[in-house]
Amino acid sequence: MDVNAAVAAVAAIAGLLTGVIAMLAFRWSERDQARPTRTSLHTDAVLPPGVDTVLSVLRSSAVVLDEGDAVVKASSAAYALGLVRGGKLAVEPMLQMARDTRRDGEIRQVELDLPRRGTGRGEALAVSARVAPLGSRLVLLLVEDLTEARRIEAVRRDFVANVSHELKTPVGALSLLSEAVMDAADDPEAVTRFAGRMQIEATRLTNLVQELIDLSRVQNDHPLEDAEPVRVQELVAEAIDRSRHTATTKNITMAAGGATDLRVWGHRGQLAAALGNLVENAVNYSPAHTRVGIAARRVTAPGGDLIEIAVTDQGIGIPDKDKERIFERFYRVDPARSRATGGTGLGLAIVKHVVASHGGEVTVWSTEGQGSTFTLRLPEAAAGRDRTRDGRGTGSDITTEPFTAPEVLP
Repeated sequence: MDVNAAVAAVAAIAGLLTGVIAMLAFRWSERDQARPTRTSLHTDAVLPPGVDTVLSVLRSSAVVLDEGDAVVKASSAAYALGLVRGGKLAVEPMLQMARDTRRDGEIRQVELDLPRRGTGRGEALAVSARVAPLGSRLVLLLVEDLTEARRIEAVRRDFVANVSHELKTPVGALSLLSEAVMDAADDPEAVTRFAGRMQIEATRLTNLVQELIDLSRVQNDHPLEDAEPVRVQELVAEAIDRSRHTATTKNITMAAGGATDLRVWGHRGQLAAALGNLVENAVNYSPAHTRVGIAARRVTAPGGDLIEIAVTDQGIGIPDKDKERIFERFYRVDPARSRATGGTGLGLAIVKHVVASHGGEVTVWSTEGQGSTFTLRLPEAAAGRDRTRDGRGTGSDITTEPFTAPEVLP
């Protein structure tokens, strides 16, 4: 009987121990499941409610770091900028900022220049980084790309500096010449000579101010809002007429040719100014007794037919090192020659902006001593589908089929 009681007692104790062990194992399992793992730290669940949605709509690059400096959340822009690589923040100064903020809870901000990914050149990516605590364990890093803003600011500074210089030159000359006229009041010949120089400088100043106004207008206007079909023949005739006097003085022949009845879609005044600038440059930079040709044709392109208008001269040409910069504002290949011709350095910049705003492009071919060809490519208007010959013009820069007016200037 005692033996049976002992066995029963042992069985009861064993059952109790089994139950206790099972309960402890269950509790331990629950603790394991509740404890954050390395993997779980990288899931959206660790972010405070609503943070993920806010980060997804921010324009800035966003990175969330945990207490181990591992990336919990990163926006696509952060990967594009190269801030995150292999699940880690790849920029050491930003990583140090995050650690300092985690330690003392202070918000920090700094501007950095980072190497641009995928380029072998020494181009820098300008960014502004701001670090702030996010809850008790996380740190939020916001990075704003300032590269384009800095570029625009640099362009603005250069533009202001160039405008100031260009305006001071004729204004200073007018001031000196006016003093010279006053001092030479008793010398009619000197007064006439100085007055002539004053007229030249005043004309240069007027042209500069007008081109500044034109450049500002084409940069701010929306030409396609007032767009209409514009006949290329009329644009060419207007451009030739604009340079008629200078060409006659230098005995330069101007010939127009190519396909007829072509139309482009755009703002007539701006297109006329752009083509007029190209023809004027061709005449100004060509020696006497040479030829300037303007030809138009239709070319087939994947997005629709384009109209090409080429202006060819037999002038001094453009060095290879200057071809990439000639469309910059105030850039001159030969400043001394530009002063002699009255150039402001804004004509080609206006051409570039006008063509770009009309959905086209401008290209240049040039060889020193042989001349240059500037080509405008613009979308064709729906009207005016008549073609000459094979429907694409002759394809040459100067053709034997002239426009109706004006045809040739002797």
